[in-house]
Amino acid sequence: MKDTIITAKRKKTEIITFIACFLLANIVNLYAIIHYKTPMKELFTQLGYVLLFTIGLYVGWSILRIVFYYAKRLFTKQKR
Repeated sequence: MKDTIITAKRKKTEIITFIACFLLANIVNLYAIIHYKTPMKELFTQLGYVLLFTIGLYVGWSILRIVFYYAKRLFTKQKR
């Protein structure tokens, strides 16, 4: 089996992407709290749901990146 190396730059990019997804999920949660006029303690008590939403956003974003990467690769190979 071929060994692969994950560079420090790739790790940093993925961590930043995950943090951005977490911040977006928290913003959505904060909007829902304000919109439905619920107690602010739900910002902490609903952290599990926020984390699940974060993982969903991250997986969705990763799938989009993979699709665009392979589409770009497909079209650049056809031009040669």
